Amino acid sequence: MAGDNKTDVLVFDFDGTLIDSAPGILDAFAAALRETGVAPCVALDVNLIGPPLTETLMRLGGSDDPALVSALTEKFKHHYDSHGVATTAAYAGVDAMLDSFVAHGIELHIATNKRLSVTHAILEQLGWTERFASVYALDMVAPRLPGKAQLLSKQIGELNLDKTRTAYIGDKREDGHAAGDNGLKFYYASWGYGDVLRDQMNAGWHWLSTPADLCLQNVALLAD
Repeated sequence: MAGDNKTDVLVFDFDGTLIDSAPGILDAFAAALRETGVAPCVALDVNLIGPPLTETLMRLGGSDDPALVSALTEKFKHHYDSHGVATTAAYAGVDAMLDSFVAHGIELHIATNKRLSVTHAILEQLGWTERFASVYALDMVAPRLPGKAQLLSKQIGELNLDKTRTAYIGDKREDGHAAGDNGLKFYYASWGYGDVLRDQMNAGWHWLSTPADLCLQNVALLAD
C-alpha cells in the first residue's frame, strides 16, 4: 500500500449501491397508501428509492399536510420494519467486493439517507456489521441533516477522514454532487436506482458496471 495518492477509505451509499431494497420499500409504500386511503400521485417504481422518507411520502401523497405525512410515515415504518427488512438482499457481487476490500485493509463506511435503525438491522441480517467502521444517516441527529453533502461533511469531520485518500460510491447524481462538494472521488454504481447514462457523467466521476469493477485489480484504488 505504498504511495501518497492511494485511496484506502471507501464510503458507500446503501440503497441501490450495496443492497436492492426496492421490493420491500415499494411494498411498504403501497401498504401505507392503501391503509390511509390515499391514491399515489406518482408511479410506485424504483425512481422513488433514494430520497429521505418524508420527502418521498409527500410526493406520493401529493400533500405536505403534517397529519397525512405522519400517518403515511407510521404505516410505512410498520410494514417496512416488520417485512421489508427481512426481504432485503445484497446485489450480486457485493459480498465478494467487500471481502476483497477487507482482506486488503481498506477502511469501509456507510453514508445513507436510509433511517439509521433500519440500516443497522439490515447490516446485521446480512452479516455485514463488522465490515464497516461507521454508519452515518440523516436521522442520526435531530433535527435531521438536510442532505448527503452535509452528512458526508459530518462524517469526514468527526472521523478525521483524509479527503485525498477517500472515495464515495453511490447510485444517484446527487451522490456525485455530495462527493464533489466534499472534495471526494466519486464512483457511480450504474446497477442501482439512478438514471445517469455513461455519456452524462460529470468530469472526474468514475463509472462502475458491476461491483467487481470497484475491486482493487480493476479500478486500481491503491497506487502502485
